[in-house]
Amino acid sequence: MKSFLTEIKDRFGDGNYEGDQFGGANGHNGNGLPTGLPNNFMFATGIECSYPTIDNGKTRRDLLAECDHYNRYKEDLGLVKEMGLKVLRYGLPYYKIQQGPGKYDWEFADLAMAEMQRLGITPILDLMHFGVPDWLGNFQNPELVVHFADYCEQVAKRYPWVRYYTPVNEIYVTAKMSAKDGIWNEQLKSDKAFVTALKHCVAASIMGTQQIAKQRPDCVIVQSESAEFTHELRAAHTSAVQLENLLRFTSLDLLYAHHPEGEVLNYLYDNGLTRREYDWFMAGEPPGYQVMGNDYYGRNEKIMLPNGETVVSMDVLGWYNITHDYYQRYQKPVMHTETNVLEVAEGPTWLWKQWVNILRMRKEGVPVLGFTWYSLIDQIDWDKGLATKTGTVNPCGLYDLDRKPRPVADAYKMLLQEYGQITIVPHGELFEVTDRPATLKVEV
Repeated sequence: MKSFLTEIKDRFGDGNYEGDQFGGANGHNGNGLPTGLPNNFMFATGIECSYPTIDNGKTRRDLLAECDHYNRYKEDLGLVKEMGLKVLRYGLPYYKIQQGPGKYDWEFADLAMAEMQRLGITPILDLMHFGVPDWLGNFQNPELVVHFADYCEQVAKRYPWVRYYTPVNEIYVTAKMSAKDGIWNEQLKSDKAFVTALKHCVAASIMGTQQIAKQRPDCVIVQSESAEFTHELRAAHTSAVQLENLLRFTSLDLLYAHHPEGEVLNYLYDNGLTRREYDWFMAGEPPGYQVMGNDYYGRNEKIMLPNGETVVSMDVLGWYNITHDYYQRYQKPVMHTETNVLEVAEGPTWLWKQWVNILRMRKEGVPVLGFTWYSLIDQIDWDKGLATKTGTVNPCGLYDLDRKPRPVADAYKMLLQEYGQITIVPHGELFEVTDRPATLKVEV
């Protein structure tokens, strides 16, 4: 099998790493969050759009279909407006749109995007969310990198008014669920398969971002990643669990050209990452204004008991402490890009708890630029990670599947009324609000 670097060379030629070797317009080196949103703080929701395959590729889980968004997209987008929200994390169904090399079906995408534009909603456009088109197979395929880059280019050309993107959603989770835990897509359970999926997803994000930036040099890249942590309650910690707590950073390490710890690098080399590939990742950051999105659900945080049993810990460290570790590592402006809770009655309290985390983070000088309740409407089967198709409704949305408001919707409206004028002014020392594009840098 070819390396993804060979695929890139064949498609784009030599010297095509057009990232930013100096850290990018990340808000820390004087090039701050661009203008374009009132008050610059992004209050958002999202429409759940996962589409992995299960059953060895025989069954496609398309949450846009299962939650009836294809038929009710106008109603759903109207609910975003009704909530008083101006920003929406929105995923186009990649697996349906790119039907082959150079072949696209834009019918639904054009309808949804036109409606968002009509309503004045600013999308953070999610271009790959846990799955790929059938003809590409899965995340083990190195050709994914170049075909996805072509797709990103076509999206940016077709919707030139879009500025905010998440090229590949939750890269670490995508690779782990597909190639380490054996639940989605290729359904493999090996370290080598995990590393292969990870490097292909990161490379796809980098090359996709390059193509977006060529069309939209002032693009804002909100890289959504899961904020994970496992507490090991053993007097003598095991190397496996400690390695896992380092591997959670690996996708962002490769994406942001941050050298990982030695044991992580050895793990990557032992499981298929070549030195040439590693050097390519470390050459520089992708272009664009880089915002580090951290997703936090209480179930992301786990406790391993002395007997080896793992239980969900729900908010021991919380979003603040876990995300602060990510911020210290990468020095990127932050957005809380996903959160919810699966119990209806706990929704409002969970919303306020997340907001307390954000206020605390901002008080300490960390530039938090946005918050997202995910998602707008209830989801299906996420209590079991989409592993089996049973149709269980997860009542975590601002609205239920009949599009009736949940109690958390009223809580969010109250939050918006109280804090809707929040700005980034407290972090003026880190930001220069500017219209200057985040340009591509020299080839490396």
